Amino acid sequence: MLKEMWSFKGRYGILHMTWFAFFLTFMCWFNFAPFATTIGKELHLAPEQIKTLGICNLALTIPARIIIGMLLDRFGPKVTFSTLLMFAIVPCLATALSQDFNQLVLSRLLMGIVGAGFVVGIRMVSEWFPPKEIGIAEGIYGGWGNFGAFGAEFALPMLAVSTAFISGGATNWRLAIALTGIIAALYGWVYYNNAQDTPPGKTYKKAKKSGAMEVTSVRSFYAMIISNFGLIFALGLLAWRLAQPAIHFLSIDGMLIVWLILGALFVYQTIKAIHVNQELLDGRKTYAPSERYEFRQVALLEFCYVVTFGSELAAVSMLPTFFEKTFALEHALAAMIAATYPFLNLISRPSGGLISDKLGSRKWTMTVITIGVGIGYLLAHGIGAGWPIGLAIAVTMFCAYFAQAGCGATYGIVPLLKKEITGQVSGNVGAYGNFGGVIFLTIYSLTSAKTLFEVMGVAALICAAMCAFFLKEPKGSFAAHYEEEPAAETPELPSYPRLAYDREKE
Repeated sequence: MLKEMWSFKGRYGILHMTWFAFFLTFMCWFNFAPFATTIGKELHLAPEQIKTLGICNLALTIPARIIIGMLLDRFGPKVTFSTLLMFAIVPCLATALSQDFNQLVLSRLLMGIVGAGFVVGIRMVSEWFPPKEIGIAEGIYGGWGNFGAFGAEFALPMLAVSTAFISGGATNWRLAIALTGIIAALYGWVYYNNAQDTPPGKTYKKAKKSGAMEVTSVRSFYAMIISNFGLIFALGLLAWRLAQPAIHFLSIDGMLIVWLILGALFVYQTIKAIHVNQELLDGRKTYAPSERYEFRQVALLEFCYVVTFGSELAAVSMLPTFFEKTFALEHALAAMIAATYPFLNLISRPSGGLISDKLGSRKWTMTVITIGVGIGYLLAHGIGAGWPIGLAIAVTMFCAYFAQAGCGATYGIVPLLKKEITGQVSGNVGAYGNFGGVIFLTIYSLTSAKTLFEVMGVAALICAAMCAFFLKEPKGSFAAHYEEEPAAETPELPSYPRLAYDREKE
């Protein structure tokens, strides 16, 4: 596959178009972090407010990933991804035009919706690649798309400095942030006119029921409800953070109103879940063994994504400031050094998926990688001003490799659990990545970088132990076709994605 990939034809063309769409959503999502210090000085923000903006950037991605997962299973990845890319221009321009903290909070909350784009490509890639190649394919999609975070942290500061003459000599962060949204919106139009949901001759399988995830056992139903509550809790934690005296965004009454709304949302989610699974709960429906899946496996993958992608979100958000203050560096230099973390996505996430494909056990791949995550962050806990900066960068790269490889290994399993609800499973697992980011950044905002690294390291080691004892190898993990998809249904693919004018000729 690695050799064929460079042909840019058929499924490989779809893969390249889709990872670039993800790249642009991530560049938009992380376009604030490189300018956090500069924006803070220009708009007179307190350090606590800057940290809170980092949390706001993640918040709405939690419900957005679930909602987009449902829309994805209903409307398909082409329409869903194109719409999301075009929407990105709204929060990008809102951030670029912000004049105070309150406007930044609103713009970064909206930006969290753009961060939900990841789950769309997971379903698109799974439609075009068989199980035996799903790890490397999803790893390339996720890793090269995640490289957008590096693009934001490395390229945007240079763009802002090089265009400073437009704003009278000051770093032109507003133009840099606005451009990311404009480019994403334009590419949304390109993606809509050139992508296809499935290869020719293959039917896009939609979820049988919409509004909530369909489970196959009563025990799984209650596990799903607990999982939903965890995501609501993360949003409630953010509301509490915004109500702290140092932040000055929500009053106590405002926080209580938000909590009531979140409580109502949880009740609504539960009612929808009961409605979708009513026949199962009443005992009127049972599922054949071939149709069953355990929600416990979804929950384990959610925890894996907390300690891998959740820790990556936290690290990418705080590393520029961490290097700047720890080693007394210039802001632009600190941002470029911190960019080594997301830079490694180019190879680490695909390698996690490739190892998962080749090792012969997706379970033990996940276990070993999460052990590496834990060791890495516990090493990072010791970084201080007395360290050689080269060693600090090396430890950061070690953390980055295992965290990102863990993301690839996680999504080497997700599409294999239940094909027709891949969007919803991806949304739930992805939302828990953001849950982890919110929890870890809240800990960082209340304590220190050393405490954050320690907590992330211990959490990863606990996750590794749970994977070793409870994670199961998915059925058909290394098959040439999905179990429910006969070989005859996968015809030879076209040599390139059809362009708009090709369709007009037909």
